[in-house]
Amino acid sequence: MIFYGAKHRVPMSDMTLVKVLRDMDEPFTPHGFRSAFRDWASETTDFPDRVVEAALAHAVEDKAEAAYRRGALLEKRRHLMSAWSDYCTTGTK
Repeated sequence: MIFYGAKHRVPMSDMTLVKVLRDMDEPFTPHGFRSAFRDWASETTDFPDRVVEAALAHAVEDKAEAAYRRGALLEKRRHLMSAWSDYCTTGTK
C-alpha cells in the first residue's frame, strides 16, 4: 500500500484524494489517474494485461481462475511501476 490513511494499515480514502485535488483547484480525479495509467500501459508497453490489472488491484472475476491465481506478481509489477515512473518523470517508455 502506498497511501496509508489516518488509521493504522488502512488505505487512504479516495475522497481524501478528491478533496486534495479540489483544494488545489485541479480538474483531475483519482479515477482519471488510474485511467491514464491503464491507457499508457495498454498502448505503449508490452506488459501483460494480468500484470497491469494486478497493479490496479482489479479482482479476477472468473472464480476458477481466481482460485488458482495466488501469486501477487510483485516483481513484474515492480518493473511496470518503474516504467510508469520513468514515463511520468521523463516522458519516456
